Amino acid sequence: MTADAPLRDFQLDLTRRQFFGHSGLRLGGMALASLMGREALASSSSALVNGPLTGLPHFAAKAKAVIYLHMNGGPAQLDTWDYKPGLKEWFDKDLPPSVQGGQRLTGMTSKQKRFPVAPSLFQFAQHGQCGRWVSELLPHTAKHVDDIALVKTVHTNAINHDPACTYVMTGREVPGFASLGSWLSYGLGSESNDFPAFVVLTPNWKSKAAAQALFTRMWSSGFLPTQHSGVALRAVGDPVLYIQNPEGVSPSHRRAMLDTLAQMNAHSFQRYGDPEIQTRMAQYEMAFRMQTSVPELVDLRSESKATLEMYGPDVEQPGTFASSALMARRLVERGVRVVQILHRGWDQHNNLPSDIRLQCQDTDQPIGALLADLKRRGLLDSTLVVWGGE
Repeated sequence: MTADAPLRDFQLDLTRRQFFGHSGLRLGGMALASLMGREALASSSSALVNGPLTGLPHFAAKAKAVIYLHMNGGPAQLDTWDYKPGLKEWFDKDLPPSVQGGQRLTGMTSKQKRFPVAPSLFQFAQHGQCGRWVSELLPHTAKHVDDIALVKTVHTNAINHDPACTYVMTGREVPGFASLGSWLSYGLGSESNDFPAFVVLTPNWKSKAAAQALFTRMWSSGFLPTQHSGVALRAVGDPVLYIQNPEGVSPSHRRAMLDTLAQMNAHSFQRYGDPEIQTRMAQYEMAFRMQTSVPELVDLRSESKATLEMYGPDVEQPGTFASSALMARRLVERGVRVVQILHRGWDQHNNLPSDIRLQCQDTDQPIGALLADLKRRGLLDSTLVVWGGE
C-alpha cells in the first residue's frame, strides 16, 4: 500500500468477484430501502408517470423452505399429469404445422419422413375433490391432488437437455449464473448452524434409460459468494467426502488446527479484504459442525416403522430416491432452506412404456409419502414442494 495513492492500490487489489459483490450490496441496500420506505416514497412521487408500487403483496409469504424434485431428462407430461384424451383421434396422423410452429428439429428426428401423433398408453382417472385427471403411473401422488397446483405454462426454448436444465436452474442457458437455491440462500440465509442453507441429493434410478449428465453449475452460486453454493450429499459411501478426521487426528487436534487457521485467515482478510476469505473460514467451521450433524441426519433409528414403510421398501438403502425423499424432510426439519433432488433416467426415447413405469415406481410412493409426512408434521404449509423437469 502506497501513501500517495491508496485508492489506486485498492482498485488494483479488487477482484472481479469483489467488484460484483460490492455492487450487489449497494443495489441490495437500495432495494431494501425501497421496500421499507415504499409508502413514503410513493407519497412523495405520486406525480411520477412510472412511480413505485404502493404497499406490499396482497398475501404474506408462508414458505420457509423449498424441496425441488427435478426429474432430469424430461418426463413425458402427457403420460403423467397432462391428460390429452383428444390425441386418440389423432393417432398415426401427422403433426400439423400449426402445432409444430416452425420449431427446429433435433438431430434424432431431422431425417424422419413423418411425424405421427401418438396418444398416451396409460389410463387416466379423476382424483380428489378437484377432480384432477392423473395417470395410473402416479397412484400415490394422486392422493394429494387437492394440495397440488398444476402449472402447465412453464417451458424453455432450448432443444437440448443441458441448456434447458441450466435455464431451469439458473434462469439462463449460458453457464456461470447463480442457481435458484443459491439465490434463496443469499436472500433468506439459513435457519441452521449445523447444515448449509442449500443441499443437493442425486439418487440412483431404476430405468435403463441413459442418464443426462449433471453439472455442478446447476447448484453453483455463480457470481454470488461461494458459501451459497449447494452442498451435494453423495448417494453412496460417506455423504460428504473428507468430513471425518483422518486416523490419528483427534477432535481436539482438529479444533486447534481450525482455530490457528482462522487466525491466519483473519490476518489475510485484514490485509486484502477479500470476502471469499471469510466464506472459507465459515465453511471450515460448518464442516467441523457437520462431523456431528451429518451422521445424525442419516441415522434413521429415530424414525418409526410406520414412517419407513410409508416411503417404501427402498427407504433404508442409501442412494435411492426413497431415501433422498426422507432425507429432504429431515433436512427441512433441521432448518435447511433448499433441498434439491435430481433424479436421472427420464430421457426415454426407445423404451418409454417400460422405462417411465420404472421411473414412476421409483418416485411415486416416496413423493406421496413426503407430502403426507410434511403435512402431518405441520411443515407442508411452510414448505414449497416442486416437481418438474426440463
